Amino acid sequence: MTVRECMLFAAKLKLAGSLEYKEERVAKVIQSLRLGKAADTKIGGPLVKGVSGGERKRCSIGVELITDPNLIFLDEPTTGLDSFTATQVMQLLRDLAAEGRTILSTIHQPNTETFELFDRLMLLARGKIIFFNQAHIAVDYFSSIGYQCPELINPADYFMGIMSIESIDVEDTDNAQARLRSQT
Repeated sequence: MTVRECMLFAAKLKLAGSLEYKEERVAKVIQSLRLGKAADTKIGGPLVKGVSGGERKRCSIGVELITDPNLIFLDEPTTGLDSFTATQVMQLLRDLAAEGRTILSTIHQPNTETFELFDRLMLLARGKIIFFNQAHIAVDYFSSIGYQCPELINPADYFMGIMSIESIDVEDTDNAQARLRSQT
């Protein structure tokens, strides 16, 4: 099955209207996901060569975009991708968000360039939220409660380190947050 066939199949299942309307919707999604060159390439799999990993991820996202949703949940959209391709996928999601969609995604250890694409960031440790705010203030926030991110270190890697069960006590973070609130 090609990228176009996959999306047309999804359109036939999910959309009402004429075949022409569904084909137009598929063409629009293919264009918005920058899949034009891969549109008529087989998706492939473990035994059949096909599109690249990034194109496969974008095709999966495209299947969900067929219905033009306002809200998209993605679980690990960069898993299995190299750093460059992962950043491209996340840039695409950023572009979709700029069109007015809400994109919620889980992600583990994004590179610095990908991390800088996030608008808002939620960090969890032991099932508790330890940060939920604008992503660009996360480094300053953690610095203000005693967790200074070293220069030239990817903030996402640093946050993963301080969130690990071995290196952070959620109660200590709660106490640090209370101290910070009392200072303001």
